[in-house]
Amino acid sequence: MLQLYNTLSKRKEDFQPLEAEKIRMYVCGVTTYDYCHLGHGRMLIVFDVIVRFLRASGYDVTYVRNITDIDDKIINRAKQLGVRFDELSEKFIKIMHEDERELNIVPPDSEPRATHHMTEIINMVEVLVEKGFAYPADNGDVYFAVKQFPDYTKLSGKNLDELLDGARVEIEAHKTDPRDFVLWKGAKPDEPGWDSPWGFGRPGWHIECSAMSTSCLGESFDIHGGGSDLIFPHHENEIAQSEGATGKKFARYWLHNGALRIDNEKMSKSLDNFFTIREVLEQYPAEVIRYFLISSHYRSAINYSRDNLNQAYSALERFYNALKGLDYLSSNPVEDNAFESRFMAAMEDDFNTPEAISVLFDMAREINRLKEDDSSKATALAASLVKLGELLGILQSSPEAFLQKGSVSEETAYIDELIARREQARAEKNWQIADEIRDELKSLNVILEDKDGVTSWRIGRG
Repeated sequence: MLQLYNTLSKRKEDFQPLEAEKIRMYVCGVTTYDYCHLGHGRMLIVFDVIVRFLRASGYDVTYVRNITDIDDKIINRAKQLGVRFDELSEKFIKIMHEDERELNIVPPDSEPRATHHMTEIINMVEVLVEKGFAYPADNGDVYFAVKQFPDYTKLSGKNLDELLDGARVEIEAHKTDPRDFVLWKGAKPDEPGWDSPWGFGRPGWHIECSAMSTSCLGESFDIHGGGSDLIFPHHENEIAQSEGATGKKFARYWLHNGALRIDNEKMSKSLDNFFTIREVLEQYPAEVIRYFLISSHYRSAINYSRDNLNQAYSALERFYNALKGLDYLSSNPVEDNAFESRFMAAMEDDFNTPEAISVLFDMAREINRLKEDDSSKATALAASLVKLGELLGILQSSPEAFLQKGSVSEETAYIDELIARREQARAEKNWQIADEIRDELKSLNVILEDKDGVTSWRIGRG
């Protein structure tokens, strides 16, 4: 039985979808005004792994992940650069998709953009006003009246009265209550906007997701996800808006990934302590980054450091060294094996990737043992290892390609030529030349491995 930790109930629950064998899932995506940082990468990879596993478990998953392509950050950045807001957003959407492909992230089934759902957004605001959950102000804004929704803060567990003194509350003269939040903003003269019953303007951030999720998945759906920093106020406000408008339960299960930290502070653009995905890809292979981001449980905070990335690199080298020399792509995986049962049980326990990875290490150790005794069993188990690795989005390269990562084609050709010359020298028992070539390869950070008359190589690190 699949168990999920539900932020709404603050406990693990047995998962029961609204429709048997079907899952509708919405995840809050990226605001496209800049390059994605590694914190975004964690969110993208976490929910990619979750969707991969749910599908492998037999569920028919509809995965929706939105794009916020209109908000204050986009407008302000576009003004700074002297470009249209939609040109800026389009540029960074394209870059985000390129980063996702590098990180082996499967695209969502639907990727709605806020600007493409303006009718649904305006309609939802109208319903909230009609039902008394929202009110227009005389400045062209429309606000949600927090006190009109009795269950406000049921996700975050915050005390409503304490929010009056909270630093997050924006005090405005046009609000009836300082805790109220904006649904529709009257546009300034130099800002983009859309016609609405309250004048020319644009949506607030929170209403965008309520409208897009219900438009794509219906008024009630199974899973809503995102980063833990979105629990309050964004997801809290989504619940109030959506349930206020429909009168129905919004999402049944709420999943939140932990923050990525640097020096114990959350990685974010506002703190100016972030690394973009592209910056880290210049230093490490994409698979190393992916492994690093799934090596901790998705709900826990994870600390970015070169040491942690190097440990991820070493871990993958252990896996690929176990796979090396085996024709596992031509072999059938071992069926109904104990390793796979343990792996699936770990993932069914709230997607426990660290425990699942420990099972893969046990498989790698067994493969290395079987290589000496029974190569056919080793090959079949290697095929199983790669099959399970795919559910995490890892171990899909050839061992040679991963272990030689970092060498460009010209270097690869030169290394292969040196190895061939060394083999010839050894065949001729010219040990001095063979040793000289080995030293030259060592200076290139190439590690040779001679076994059973065959020489393989990989790029060393450090």
